[in-house]
Amino acid sequence: MFISDRILVLDFGSQYTQLIARRIRENRVYSEIYPFNASIDKIKDFKPKGIILSGSPSSVYEQNAPIPDLGIFRLGIPILGICYGMQLMAHLLGGEVSKAAKREYGRAELILDKENDIFKDISSKTKVWMSHGDRIEKLPNNFSIIAHTDNSPIAAIADSRNRLYALQFHPEVVHTIEGSKILSNFIFNICGCSPTWTIKSFIETAKHEIAEKVKGEKVICGISGGVDSSVTALLVHQAIGDALTCIFVDNGLLRQNEALKVEETLRKNFNLKIICIDASERFLKRLDGIKDPEKKRKIIGKEFIKVFEEEAKKIEGVKFLAQGTLYPDVIESTSFKGPSATIKSHHNVGGLLKRMKLQLIEPLRELFKDEVRLLGKELGMPEEIINRHPFPGPGLAIRCIGNVTKEKIEILRKADAIVLEEIKKSGLYSELWQAFAVLLPVKSVGVMGDERTYENVIAVRAVTSLDGMTADWAKLPYGVMENIANRVINEIRGVNRVVYDITSKPPGTIEWE
Repeated sequence: MFISDRILVLDFGSQYTQLIARRIRENRVYSEIYPFNASIDKIKDFKPKGIILSGSPSSVYEQNAPIPDLGIFRLGIPILGICYGMQLMAHLLGGEVSKAAKREYGRAELILDKENDIFKDISSKTKVWMSHGDRIEKLPNNFSIIAHTDNSPIAAIADSRNRLYALQFHPEVVHTIEGSKILSNFIFNICGCSPTWTIKSFIETAKHEIAEKVKGEKVICGISGGVDSSVTALLVHQAIGDALTCIFVDNGLLRQNEALKVEETLRKNFNLKIICIDASERFLKRLDGIKDPEKKRKIIGKEFIKVFEEEAKKIEGVKFLAQGTLYPDVIESTSFKGPSATIKSHHNVGGLLKRMKLQLIEPLRELFKDEVRLLGKELGMPEEIINRHPFPGPGLAIRCIGNVTKEKIEILRKADAIVLEEIKKSGLYSELWQAFAVLLPVKSVGVMGDERTYENVIAVRAVTSLDGMTADWAKLPYGVMENIANRVINEIRGVNRVVYDITSKPPGTIEWE
C-alpha cells in the first residue's frame, strides 16, 4: 500500500504500544508497529519519517533486556523514546541508567526547563502520566535536560541537532493532558509528516489491491454478522463484485432474528451473494452434555470449520479466502512476547488454506477496531452493524452456563432480546461496551399467581469500557433494571428471578465463561 508519510513504532512490550500507533493515526499519519528486534533492512523498507521507541516492563540493565538494531541511530531520521525508550536511548548512546530510589507511578507535574520543538506551545507546567522504576543518572553526549518533575530530575531530554528526543512519561495516554500535542509536535514539526492518512484513501487503495490480487478469480468469505466480517465482505464485494460468495453459518447460538438481519442487511441492501446454512441442530447435538466452557469453544470452532469447508467445496474454482483479521491480531502474532494465545472462533479457518489450496485476503489487517467502524460508515453500512456491541464467536453457548440445550438457548435468546430492547429504548446502548443476559445453572423458588414455582434465574450483565481490557459494571437506572426484570419474568415461561452482575474486570471477566 502506497502511503507517503509513515511513523514506525518499535514495540518493547509496553501495554500502551498500540495506543501510540492509534494516536499517530488520529493525526491522519500512517503508523505501524514492529517488534523491537526488527532488522534494519525491514525498517528501511518501511521508509519511516520518524521512529518511536515504546515503553517496556523490562529494565535496560537486565541481562535479557530488549535491544533494537543500533542502525536506527544511523538512519538520520528523528527518534522519540518513551519511558523505557528514553532509558534505552540514554543507555545505548553512552549515558547511565539505574534503579530509582523511589518508583514513580501515576500523575505528576512536568516542569519545562528549556524551550524545545517537542514542547512547542506546551504549558510551562503540565500534568503527565508516569510509570517507571528506573532513572537516568548520566546523560549521553550532546543531550540536555528539557523538563523535570519533583521525583525525576531528568524527565525529558533532547539532542535537537540530531533530532533525538526522549520522555520519561507517557504522552499517548489521556492522563497526560497535553500528550496529543506533544506527539503532534514530533510527527509534524520534527518529522515533517503530512496528514494524508484517511479512511477514504485507504478504501480506494485497498479496493485496487484486492482487484489486482484476485484478477477475476473466485473468493469466499465467512460472515458472522459482526462488524469485522461484514466490513470485510462489503469492501471485497465493492472491489470484485459477484466474484465474492459469502457463507453465513447459523449455529443455533445466535441472537434473536440474527440470521434474518444479516441476510437482509448484506443481501438486500448491498446485493452480496450469500449462502445461508442452518446448522443449528448439528451444533446443538455436538454440544449435548458438554459443560466445560473451553470444550464448548473448541467444539463450536471445529464444527464451524467443518460446515464452512463443506459449503466452500461446493463452489467451483475458489482461489481466495477473505478474512476480517484486524491490526491488533497481527501485532499479537508478531510481537516479541509470542503469538496470541487465542484466535477468534469465526476467524479460525486457517486449515482451509492448505486443504483447499486457498490464498488469504485480509483487507483490514492494517486497521484498528475504531478505524473499521469508520470504514463501515464510509461504505454505507447501517449504524446497527457498525456500532453493535461485541458478540462472542461461540455465541449464546458461553452465556448458557453449564449444559447447552435447545430449550435453554431459547429462554436465553428471549431474555437477551429483552435486555437489548430495554437498553436501546432507554438511550443507553451507545454508552455501554456490552449488555446481555446469562442463563444460570441454578433454579430458585418463587411465587407466581399464588402458586409456588421452581424455575430458572437470568443474570443481566452491562459494562462500560474503552477497549474491553478492563471494564466497570454499568450503573443502570433502577427504572431500566425494573423494566428488564418485569418483562423477562412475565414474557418468558420458565424464569422467575432476575439478578444484576456488579463485578468489574478485573477481578471478573466480561463474559461469564
